[in-house]
Amino acid sequence: MKQMKKKASIVLLLGMTTSLVLSACGGGNNGNNGSSGGSPSGSAGGSASASPSASPSDSGGSKASGDSSTASVAADLKPYKLKVVYEGPPQPDEKKVEDAMNKILTEKINATIDLIPIDWGVWDDKMNLMIASREPVDVLFTAQWNGYSKNVAKGAYLDLGDLLKQYGQGIIDSLDPAFLEGSKINGKNYGIPTNKELAFAGGLVYRKDIADELGLDMSQVKKPEDLDAIYKTVKEKKPDMIPLYMMGGSLVGQLTEFDSLGDGTIPGVIEKEKTDTTVKLAQDFDVYKRMVNITRDYYQKGYINKDAATTQLSEGDAFKAGNVFSAIQPLKPGKDAELAAAAGLQNKLTEIYFTGKTVSTSETAGAMLAISSTSGDPARAMMFINLLHTDKELVNLINFGIEGVHYTLNGDVMTPTAQAANYSPGVAWELGNQFLNHVWDSEAPDKWDQFRQFNEGAIKSPGLGFVFDSEPVKAEVGALANVIKQYGAAIETGSVDPDKMLPEYVSALKAAGVDKVIAEKQKQFDAFLASK
Repeated sequence: MKQMKKKASIVLLLGMTTSLVLSACGGGNNGNNGSSGGSPSGSAGGSASASPSASPSDSGGSKASGDSSTASVAADLKPYKLKVVYEGPPQPDEKKVEDAMNKILTEKINATIDLIPIDWGVWDDKMNLMIASREPVDVLFTAQWNGYSKNVAKGAYLDLGDLLKQYGQGIIDSLDPAFLEGSKINGKNYGIPTNKELAFAGGLVYRKDIADELGLDMSQVKKPEDLDAIYKTVKEKKPDMIPLYMMGGSLVGQLTEFDSLGDGTIPGVIEKEKTDTTVKLAQDFDVYKRMVNITRDYYQKGYINKDAATTQLSEGDAFKAGNVFSAIQPLKPGKDAELAAAAGLQNKLTEIYFTGKTVSTSETAGAMLAISSTSGDPARAMMFINLLHTDKELVNLINFGIEGVHYTLNGDVMTPTAQAANYSPGVAWELGNQFLNHVWDSEAPDKWDQFRQFNEGAIKSPGLGFVFDSEPVKAEVGALANVIKQYGAAIETGSVDPDKMLPEYVSALKAAGVDKVIAEKQKQFDAFLASK
């Protein structure tokens, strides 16, 4: 983004946020003893002026500036251990990386870190239990597609207004204001978005080396139906290989171009590439029915892993086993190389786009870090998030491990070592400022310039900037979650017959109150549109 435009946007954003008053979100903090604003524990005089920050740059940020003021802050703070919970596979060398991060964090904010990655397949259950039990944690991953609005309504996350102003100046300086504006609920930020691509596109990532070996003409694949003949050949000639790996219903999830208006776990969508603003059940759209029918056909033909509805292994991690030919994925420049690096398949994956480029709240709120309302030191938690957006050494540590151990570095280009597999979480898109990340030697050196170009020309959803507030219908939302858990994955992975089960699914949704939820979503959305 251009520097002058960025500074003007920052001024506007600061003006808009000065009136926000920090409070625990939704139903309150339920006994939280930690302050939701003001000074971090142990600070002298409660001064916020010396918070870690960074000067903006065209590269998306830089290593935290103002080291003397940061050191002053650290000297005045009591030691504190930050518990950071995010979605991803635990790593063998996690403790080594924590120790390396602790050297930076102790110096800058007198904190240490407890990384708590939770595997994809058990994330929802463990996160819901963590929130319901009021377990003390500090930083939590959240997203529009991952219960953001519902958890705000539960009081799980703090309103970050004052914390962002006091301890998040580096975030404000480096993050496109569209992210912060587009992820608000009722004018308040409950999560700090990852600094990443703003556009979305869905498509296929596949093993190019296998396609070449089998003589497959992938240039003829323009839509998911075109994969039938490809998968037939893979299944016949590579019987031990899974033609299409799924964890959940990826054709529905990535190729329908729905805007779920702020929370992908709550029913009621519009099509973001179109202009109709009528909120409907996804299951009522022809594109949904098309995708579940294709998926069912592929499942019955043995193209899809039989445990697609229940597996806890993500598509990205499944590539590591070497027996997966393809997966449907959200795409962006270099997504294939990113997955390949994490899976140890450098230069063996490539991608095909099936959809156009769109921008909705799904992208602005597509990956965020929230501060839990059970945090013992929310100010310190915000300082940590700020460092993930400004400190190049720290963000590369959490994302890729230790230089000289897990990778070697030439300029800004990483080459994996023999120990790379011991710390390869593959979740850089979740954490901090991606524009500070090194690139792998298998990726394009100008990857981050490609990201900026990718954002240009994307179709904006009519719902861009709208996030549904589920508080008025939280009882129905809770009941609907149980119905979706019972039917959704089974239907959307092709595991059951949609002709039989889809009508039953819709009936169960209606019995659980989906019409009331959609009506409330439409009411709020209409008010949002009228205010523009």
